[in-house]
Amino acid sequence: MTTVVLACGPRAADLVGALLADAVTLPAVPGRRDLRLLDDLAAAHLPVDDTPGLDEIAAAPDVPHQGAPQFAPQRPDRPVRVVVVGADAALSAVVTRLMRIDAMWISVGFVPVVAEGETSVVAQNWQLSTVTGGGTGPDGGPSVAALNFALTAPVRPTAVVRDDAGIVTLGSAEIFRTGAELVGEIIVDSQTLVANTASRAWDGRPGAFGARLVPTIDAPGLAATRLVTPSVWDADAAGRTPRRRLFRRPAEIGGVDPDAVLTGRALQAGGVELTVVRDGVVHPRSVPKVTFYRHLRDGQFVRR
Repeated sequence: MTTVVLACGPRAADLVGALLADAVTLPAVPGRRDLRLLDDLAAAHLPVDDTPGLDEIAAAPDVPHQGAPQFAPQRPDRPVRVVVVGADAALSAVVTRLMRIDAMWISVGFVPVVAEGETSVVAQNWQLSTVTGGGTGPDGGPSVAALNFALTAPVRPTAVVRDDAGIVTLGSAEIFRTGAELVGEIIVDSQTLVANTASRAWDGRPGAFGARLVPTIDAPGLAATRLVTPSVWDADAAGRTPRRRLFRRPAEIGGVDPDAVLTGRALQAGGVELTVVRDGVVHPRSVPKVTFYRHLRDGQFVRR
């Protein structure tokens, strides 16, 4: 097997540097130029792909891409694995690049590295242990075990969620209007999750503030629920102290409605000045609409 370890960010570089000598050091969220090595890796081990292309898969009458995730049909000259050490955003950047060059046959392992007090949603979804900070701790500790699992454990086919901007979400995504209730509509397949026409600034009361989605490991592809208070990524709301109503405490930001969960293959949102956050990365501009949907190829991920 050909294995490439990508240490994304200083914490990951410190951790990997203590364990491996040949890891590739990249920024915390690598960009297209940083990830050109993936293009070379795919071309070296599968120069010609004679399996059905994306257009052929989409046109198939039995739509197999909507069922249970499958192992990749490609047969490279040898197995190839990329191990990402870093935050959720780093992993999503790597898988996004693999998707864009149609190299989802490459298996991907992940060592989630977080700061003290932080969490990894991908680690929760994939049931992985997180590593805090850099270094290995006494006798290697969890860092060695986590890296060894990412390097050696078998892959498990997994549904992959992308959006119409060609960006993969592996942990979670949120859609909201900054500083106020969302004005617009959010639909999962054919079911309405959010529909709101009048907006108000947050005053501590629950309302229609947007949606949070997470990919599903298996079919159909994603699960979504309503945000009933502003997103934790809403800087305007986070900086505002809501007024306390008589005998009631203001609701905390980031609250969801646990009784309003919809699952499906796609989520479509349209409205006024929508902010989109993918795996902790805030999109630089507001948008009038966004669609998340299950990709036609499945991920070959190392998870539990």
